[in-house]
Order: sequence, then structure tokens, then C-alpha cells
Amino acid sequence: MTEFTRRTALTLLGAAGAVAALGYLLRTTIIRMPTGNANGPGMMGGVSGTDMDRYMTMFARHTELRRTVENIPGGIRTTTESDAPDLVAQLHAHVSSMYQHLDQGAEVTCMSRSLPTLFRQASDYQRRITLTPTGVIATETSSDPDLTNVIRAHAHEVTGFVTDGMPAMMGPMMGGRGMMGS
Repeated sequence: MTEFTRRTALTLLGAAGAVAALGYLLRTTIIRMPTGNANGPGMMGGVSGTDMDRYMTMFARHTELRRTVENIPGGIRTTTESDAPDLVAQLHAHVSSMYQHLDQGAEVTCMSRSLPTLFRQASDYQRRITLTPTGVIATETSSDPDLTNVIRAHAHEVTGFVTDGMPAMMGPMMGGRGMMGS
């Protein structure tokens, strides 16, 4: 049996505390939506516990995701995949939920510079998702060149989440630029 040194135990305890603090911060500050009515979005100011669990799962398991972004006329085509069936299910549910929020005008607010514009102009661009056995293909286009740039910027931000996980979102809050501050 391997013995833990005091230093190892303190390191593990510190890491667990950091994960708990980041989870709390994400749940209470970073991702929120306007408060809905009884017929509107879910708890916590609109972000349901289910949505929050999906975010946390994907951040925690970002290394199990693969993502490609292809610039196409007027926008992007992204492919996000995983070899883990349970993570694919989370990805299907997350992207479907985000598109429902866009369609309903139920804004999801986070540390993204592009997402608020995409919600404000949701009716001004086209979105299509294809759920595959290994992930999601999303195509988003607009005839407005400025909105096309915002669509591409958001694809870049999401790629940062897949590549870097939580640090991509936390960078600006910790004094760094991170993906959200790029």
C-alpha cells in the first residue's frame, strides 16, 4: 500500500477545494440567465440544474472532446465529438438546449463576448444541428458580414473551452486574457 505524504494530502485537498470553488463560482456568477416566470426557464435565474450539470461535465471532461471548425460562406460548420457515449449524450443535450434557448430568446449569460450578440440577433442568422453517433455538427450562417464575424468568434471561444476547459472561461476573472478575453 502506498503511503501519502503530508504534502500529497495537502495538494489533493487543495485541488479538491479549487474544483469545488470553481463549481460554485460557475453556478452562482458566470453562467446565468434572466429570471423567468413560472412558464419560463428553470431554476437559478433561468439556468436549470440539468444545464449546469452538463456545463460542469463538459468542462471537467474537455480532454475527451474533439472539435473542428470550418469556415464556410457566411459562417461556420463545427464538428464536436467524443468516443465516450455518455459524453456524446451530454453534448447532444447541451447543443440542443442552447439552440432552444436561442429560439425562445432565453438568453444564457456567461463570460463570452460573442454570445450576447448571438442572442440579440438570433432571428438574423440560420442554425442547423445534426446529431451524430459520436457528436454534433453545427452549421451557422448569416448574410450580414458583421454577424458572420460574431458567429466565427463564438466558434473560436467554444473551441477554447474544448481545448483548455475551465481555464478558458476563468482567464479573464483571474486577470488573464483566456479565450473569453481574446
